[in-house]
Amino acid sequence: MTDASIVGAGPNGLAAAVILARAGLEVTVFEANDSIGGGARTREISAGFRHDWGSAVHPMALASPFFRAFALADRIPFVTPEVSYGHALGGERAAIAWRDLERTADALGADGNAWRRLFEPLVARGEKLTEFALSAMLPIPQHPLVFPAFATRVLRAGTFLHSSMFAHDAAPALLAGVIAHSVSRMPSMAATAPGLVLATLAQSTGWPIPRGGTQAITDALASDARSHGARIETGHPIARIEELRQSRVVLFDTDPAQLAGIAGERLAPSYARALRRFAHGNAASKVDFELSEPVPWANADLHRAGTVHLGGTWNEVAGAENVIARGQYPQNPYVLVSQPTTHDPSRAPAGRHTLWTYTHVPAGSDRDMTETIVGRIEQYAPGFRDIVVRSLATPANEIAAGDAAMVGGDFAGGAISLRQLLARPVLSNNPWRAGVGIYLCSASTVPGPGVHGMGGYHAARHALREVFGRDMPSLAPHAG
Repeated sequence: MTDASIVGAGPNGLAAAVILARAGLEVTVFEANDSIGGGARTREISAGFRHDWGSAVHPMALASPFFRAFALADRIPFVTPEVSYGHALGGERAAIAWRDLERTADALGADGNAWRRLFEPLVARGEKLTEFALSAMLPIPQHPLVFPAFATRVLRAGTFLHSSMFAHDAAPALLAGVIAHSVSRMPSMAATAPGLVLATLAQSTGWPIPRGGTQAITDALASDARSHGARIETGHPIARIEELRQSRVVLFDTDPAQLAGIAGERLAPSYARALRRFAHGNAASKVDFELSEPVPWANADLHRAGTVHLGGTWNEVAGAENVIARGQYPQNPYVLVSQPTTHDPSRAPAGRHTLWTYTHVPAGSDRDMTETIVGRIEQYAPGFRDIVVRSLATPANEIAAGDAAMVGGDFAGGAISLRQLLARPVLSNNPWRAGVGIYLCSASTVPGPGVHGMGGYHAARHALREVFGRDMPSLAPHAG
């Protein structure tokens, strides 16, 4: 009899493996791919050029309660840019989110006070805000002083009221760029909620980048799990839960359809119905670039940014996202760009650079968006085309080949809608429990997308208590 089996070796599955192994359980992780990490992997496309396959910048790496307890920042080196993200507005104009609320507000001029009013209460309670955002929505509120401040700001920025917040175009564009991460209609309270959390982190702990690539996070988790006795088997897909019949508990770092297909009649009927109702969202189409020199941004501050959003004004960003929501392709799409070698030269040969980009597309799109992305960057960095040495496109319909949980290229593990923020996949104080001894721990459950390990944390914590009658172990580097 095996204590615990985990299907899927993404960050959440590995986080669960760390917790269960540290609790003294016998743990085996089964990964269908030949490498672990899911969306948190780094690969070498050309000699010396290291590209993150999925996530490249990690707002939750220093803020996630799991990663804080795990002391991730003590295990691997991070660099945290002083400009968390920038938003190009055309010519030499850009709005800048500094890793400091006052500096960001000051740079917004006449809209600075409105920006302060929006974010001051959130930044002041940043740790509690993160805990609230990364927990189940029941019971409400987890933090009485955070919930009303956050909810009123989501209501204002996520509805038609957003147009009354600012007088000029820079501040709303800066907000639109971070809200658009959710690939949802705008304005939308569902997209605004995670956007405000990301923007709060940008102006407090920052958006850190792991040196050497995102793989460092995956390797730290896997190393710790193995050091406490866990086994990780790659190239080992699981088709039916009967293959794991010797396990007392099974955790799934998969999408809901995979869980339903593997677990079958072992699922609680209400949970199975929720899995069948679960909706996937639109997608990302990715292009990795190898460059002969840094991106020639027209705005000097964008050279200091870990992330750059391209999309123009609020109305232009929202317009593009709403076209995607209708299943069409916008003429001037939103593009997200990260040039990690500006902050971590180890990612490329001396003098060369890597560039990580994606744009939003309808789910399952097979379009190669290279030319669209190159043209979009050229608008804000004239001469970019001339420094491209090589590019590699990954259309949305190919993304699931690298991580089956990203159905149709949906990197969020499910549509970011108001319903699926509250009920992911069910509204419960234990949405991770699928049945007796069965748990869902992927981005398709609470708290949703991001490299934070919290899906695995919550599922493992409940499994320890409900199946094994054990408390959470210490996650400190030298404990256990």
